Amino acid sequence: MTFTVAIVGRPNVGKSTLFNRLVGRRVALVDDQPGVTRDRREGEARLGDLDFTVIDTAGFEQAGAETLPGRMRAQTETAIAQADAVFFVMDARAGVLPDDRAFASLVRKSGKPAVLIVNKMEGRAGESGRLEAYSLGLGEPVPLSAEHNEGLPDLYSALREALPEKTAEAIEKVDDDGEHPIRVAIVGRPNAGKSTLINRLIGEERLLTSPEAGTTRDSIAVDLEWHGHQFRLHDTAGLRRRSRIDEKIEKLSVGETLNAVRFAEVVVVLLDVDNAFEEQDQKIADLIESEGRAVVIGVNKWDLKDRNPGDISKLREKAREKLMQLPDVPLVAVSALTGEGLDRLMQAIIDAHAVWNKRIPTSALNRWFEDATSAHPPPAVSGRRLRLNYITQVTSRPPTFVVFCTRADAVPDAYKRYLVNSLREAFELPGTPIRLMLREKANPYEGKARRKH
Repeated sequence: MTFTVAIVGRPNVGKSTLFNRLVGRRVALVDDQPGVTRDRREGEARLGDLDFTVIDTAGFEQAGAETLPGRMRAQTETAIAQADAVFFVMDARAGVLPDDRAFASLVRKSGKPAVLIVNKMEGRAGESGRLEAYSLGLGEPVPLSAEHNEGLPDLYSALREALPEKTAEAIEKVDDDGEHPIRVAIVGRPNAGKSTLINRLIGEERLLTSPEAGTTRDSIAVDLEWHGHQFRLHDTAGLRRRSRIDEKIEKLSVGETLNAVRFAEVVVVLLDVDNAFEEQDQKIADLIESEGRAVVIGVNKWDLKDRNPGDISKLREKAREKLMQLPDVPLVAVSALTGEGLDRLMQAIIDAHAVWNKRIPTSALNRWFEDATSAHPPPAVSGRRLRLNYITQVTSRPPTFVVFCTRADAVPDAYKRYLVNSLREAFELPGTPIRLMLREKANPYEGKARRKH
């Protein structure tokens, strides 16, 4: 069952950034200057297993109907009327302003289910704004950082609570059923052999190649069928260190490469065997992990190497040392020039895509959780033991989990890393990014007056 959600709020609170995050690509223009969005824009959004239409709107301002801000406000009111639910976004760092209160009143009068989103919650600066948000009368605020991709599991839960009937029939849709191609971006430093690799895979000189670094400028998409599986491969411009990017065209090319990574489901990081795992390769891996994409490492120009027994094992050990953010990432040695290792590379892409889409049954997940917390209980903080109640997987792509607990902000990072590593080992999730969020259970007695005797 499909439904529509309107994103509303005053200017410059991050509505378009959230819109782009839900749609999965940079569609709406964003800038620090308020008022960039003027027309309402629709897109097809995905949040967990929910597919829906999302509407980005202009910032709400108090103004006369005949003025430009007034007409922008009318567009926003139309979007609310069309929507099944409303995401009301406010800026946690700015706190509740008069326009927020006026807008909250409008949303309440519409009668539409509303989710109050407190955006820009990265760090500690927005905590006071989150507490102020309760005064708007729109229920419990959902802390979010749309720019940093934090808080989406909580938003998913809030949306399902706001629209229980329309979200109840959501079914898991995984793009590995052969109907849709697996989207793959080939990235790496200049002259790693990315275009040569794609030409070899498709069996023709489709992409221009040259010994000179920087030949590829655009992100080029090519379709491929391999052993009954469909792929859409994106060749990308090489990523240099920022200090070496000085031409405007090259800067635009880097932007296209980053968009290809965000659009991809699996990213192949192609390294040159003679200088693999240099600093720039690690920065590329950081980017991919932050975007939550499945990863495969391809070590190219294997045909030029004087090989010795154990070379692959040494490369894998180096990957574990240099790419600590992606433990046990699949690594395949290839030669784009001769075709050596390409079958193994394509199978690694399929396997990484399956792990990225993996869903773990709740019963198995909580059995693991009980064992993991019993074997290594969370530490006491300020003399009080932390209590972790249960865990659930809220989405895949990448696998994302929420732990319900007491005092979420007190759980040490080291303990979160322990849970992630244990999850990865117990359920065979090598290489793929794992998101683990902590959420405090609501206290049913909070806010209630004590009973007088």
